[in-house]
Amino acid sequence: MDKNNVLSLKKHQAAAFEDPLTELLRAGARQLLAQAVETEIAAFIEQHEHLIDAEGRRRIVRNGYLPERSVQTGIGSVEVKVPRVHDRSAEGPRLRFHSNLLPPYLRKSRSVEAVIPWLYLKGISTGDFSDALAALLGPNAAGLSQPTVSRLKQVWSEEYAHWQQRDLRAREYVYFWADGIYCNVRHDQEKQCILVIVGATKEGRKELVAISDGYRESAASWREVLLDLKQRGLARGPSVAVGDGALGFWKALHEVFGSCKQQRCWVHKTANVLNSLPKSQQTRAKERLQEIWMAETKDAAKQAYANFVEIYAAKYPKATACLVKDRDELMTFYDFPAEHWGHLRTTNPIESTFATVRLRTAKVRGCFSRETVLTMAFRLCQEAEKKWRRLNGSEHVANVLAGIVYIDGIHPDRIAA
Repeated sequence: MDKNNVLSLKKHQAAAFEDPLTELLRAGARQLLAQAVETEIAAFIEQHEHLIDAEGRRRIVRNGYLPERSVQTGIGSVEVKVPRVHDRSAEGPRLRFHSNLLPPYLRKSRSVEAVIPWLYLKGISTGDFSDALAALLGPNAAGLSQPTVSRLKQVWSEEYAHWQQRDLRAREYVYFWADGIYCNVRHDQEKQCILVIVGATKEGRKELVAISDGYRESAASWREVLLDLKQRGLARGPSVAVGDGALGFWKALHEVFGSCKQQRCWVHKTANVLNSLPKSQQTRAKERLQEIWMAETKDAAKQAYANFVEIYAAKYPKATACLVKDRDELMTFYDFPAEHWGHLRTTNPIESTFATVRLRTAKVRGCFSRETVLTMAFRLCQEAEKKWRRLNGSEHVANVLAGIVYIDGIHPDRIAA
């Protein structure tokens, strides 16, 4: 989005916010907020109704409202008034009411903060944020001016630095997904590679484990990332890691967490194989590749794999060589619970999240420093993490961590029975 697009958005903002539906939504938001905060203060007063002052009166009573303020939300500016209470006690510390929905000094909703790194990676410069956000959120978005955005960037940079130092002694991961994401930075710098690891916890939740600036996707860069995790307390590596075969990650993983099994990403592998085939062959070849990783058993997958090699080896040796070199690592997922297969066959948590980062930085060259891209990518990952899908069949995680090997996705005890 360039300046012309920002100006175009600004031209239409007046008409957009005269829309009666938008005004209705904002009015409804005001009413709902007012009702919710009234419920909060009623509960606060009820909680302390047993307290009395020296004259036998209730200590905690209502005392009007704080000054009205505007909060920037996804549907524009919403005016809110927070009630206040009066503590009649003359002794000791006084009780104060603080709304959980509308904390003091809140001026923008979390959804608005989430859009800022998105816009920045879209190519909006700091100086254009007021215009862009006014077009999106209404004419009263003055609280999101250039100085505000600059302060937010500084806060996020500090949050990222603190996150990079967090203690990992209490963490345990059953799976890792790893990838290297290339982004454009300033013209005087090399193309940036962001090294990303997402992990599945013992509760079955996915979370960001590492995001770091690397030199390409070298084993040395990945080793530095993995050793840092270990030094901060991650004593045990995952049971299996998922990633592209081209990563230097695998060499580093073997050195740092040697017992971890490897699973190649089928999305990457399919794309690499198809790139070595003429377009006329790609549709059918993709179907045959799918027959491998969608097979019910490992033996059936091996048969489908052999069929693919037999069909394409003579005419398209590069395509088959690409598939053959990672045969065993492509089928590791069969040794794990069938409920987890959909998670283990691809690096989708990373791919879907960083599709945004790739798109923004590819369209706008030379706009970002390395630190800015890394910080904004960290913020986007934090937002994406809230929507990452929990592992299906998370009750199987404990078995995997205990080292139980599943047979074609089924627990061995069930087969024996």
